[in-house]
Amino acid sequence: MVMHLERADHVPASAMPDGPITSGAAYWYWRGDRLALDFVNTRRERWRRSIETLITPADVSAWLVAAGVMEQPVRVRGAVLAEAHALREAIDAAVVATVAGSDVPDSAIGLIDDWLVFAGPRPQFLLGSDGRPMLAERPAADSPRRALGMVALDAATLLATPTQRARLRICASPTCSARFYDRSPAARRRWCSMQTCGNQAKARRHRERLRGTAAA
Repeated sequence: MVMHLERADHVPASAMPDGPITSGAAYWYWRGDRLALDFVNTRRERWRRSIETLITPADVSAWLVAAGVMEQPVRVRGAVLAEAHALREAIDAAVVATVAGSDVPDSAIGLIDDWLVFAGPRPQFLLGSDGRPMLAERPAADSPRRALGMVALDAATLLATPTQRARLRICASPTCSARFYDRSPAARRRWCSMQTCGNQAKARRHRERLRGTAAA
């Protein structure tokens, strides 16, 4: 079983650097509640600065391990980094269109579909513990492209299943762009996290009420 690495808490927008960063690992956050949405959220502050946190090929490998779809870091070629970016943006385009009630772009559907080839079963011929040949299935996390295929499969499942699609959300905070899956019983969640964005919104409304009372 693939184990998740220890994950840091959400780094608020105010803590994001103003200048370039060499690795985005310190700024990953896990509020999406779905593999595909956590992947989309590796581009931070889509509402303003649009900060990239999958900066190097090594970042892709490390993120896939932290997300639980690869067992250990492996060498990732530069081409896979570019492909990961393209997959992420295709998933995001589909999510944004779905939340808005618009048609999902054909290009996004096609690109996600292209990755599903990597998510399928892959046979492996090897020697068993008894020393005899056996036919088995390769691990789901045997390569970065296979792991990215699993991300694409989660996105496709999420977008194609009506009951899941209806729970797609974008955080209502004006200073957060997090995409998340609403698991609340009533499906009325507005914030990626009540501890951060939700509390900030409540504090903002409280200040506005105080200002209104003072003005009156």
